[in-house]
Amino acid sequence: MPAQARRIALPRAARIGIATAVTGVSFALPLVTAMSAQAHPAPAAAVTAAPAAAPADRAQASSQESYRVVSGDTLSKIADAQHVDGGWQALYDHNREVVGGNPDLIFPGQKLVVAGQAAPAKPAAPAKPAQPSAQDAAPATTAAKPQAQLEVQTEAAKPSAQLQTQLQTAAPTTAVAAVPVAAASTFVAPLANPKLGTAYGVAGSMWASGHHTGQDFVASTGTPLRAVGNGVVVKAGNGGAYGNEVEIKLADGHYAEYAHLSSIGVKIGQTVKAGQQIGLSGATGNVTGPHLHFEIRNGSEYGSDINPVAYLRAHGVAL
Repeated sequence: MPAQARRIALPRAARIGIATAVTGVSFALPLVTAMSAQAHPAPAAAVTAAPAAAPADRAQASSQESYRVVSGDTLSKIADAQHVDGGWQALYDHNREVVGGNPDLIFPGQKLVVAGQAAPAKPAAPAKPAQPSAQDAAPATTAAKPQAQLEVQTEAAKPSAQLQTQLQTAAPTTAVAAVPVAAASTFVAPLANPKLGTAYGVAGSMWASGHHTGQDFVASTGTPLRAVGNGVVVKAGNGGAYGNEVEIKLADGHYAEYAHLSSIGVKIGQTVKAGQQIGLSGATGNVTGPHLHFEIRNGSEYGSDINPVAYLRAHGVAL
């Protein structure tokens, strides 16, 4: 019996040992799992933290980016192309010292800091369409205000019926009276009862320029000559081939030249009025007989002549 009991006890011990071993393994597995979870927390945290850190890095890098202006650029174009958060206003605010006081005036070669750059694929992007719709609604309200103001201003600007009648009655009288007075007081012919002689522009070897630079008026020696318009005398003396000459700078900037005078009645620097006598006609200088050689010039010197008859006629003088 003791031997048999020992044989029976051995299998029991083995069973107990096996059961104990199995139980120990079952306890060990949860323990290993728990320990593994505690020993390796970093990978899970790294996976979670990496995406959050990336946008911040990109934002920091984009805030330091720069853009060099090329021909045809505007702040609006650059802001759209670079996805600048806040548009051209934000871009201008960050580069005010470079651009200056006028945001519409930028030059090729300027280096702009592209700050606050918005990511193109930003999750919040789908929410932006709601913003334009609000902006689209604003102009409709704003546009109505100027229209209302315009209507009010238009009504206020309309003259009364009585004032309209007064204006319509007075206007024709004023217009008719002003034109003849202005024409008569501004320009006159260089002498009374003018009779045209050799015309302006006639070709010939007797003239240094190859053509007649003025308009001749038939006048015997001693015929009074007069200023064709208001002006200042700039020449009064002997002019070589022109003989005794007088030149007047007219109020509109042209010059009136009188040549071959027998006597001069004005001095340099003297102010003259249209119709005022400036001298007497004669035959001094290179001439074949007494007459008035009259020129209109763009400048004071010889060679800047224009057609004097056309000039005087354009100013209301009958020739």
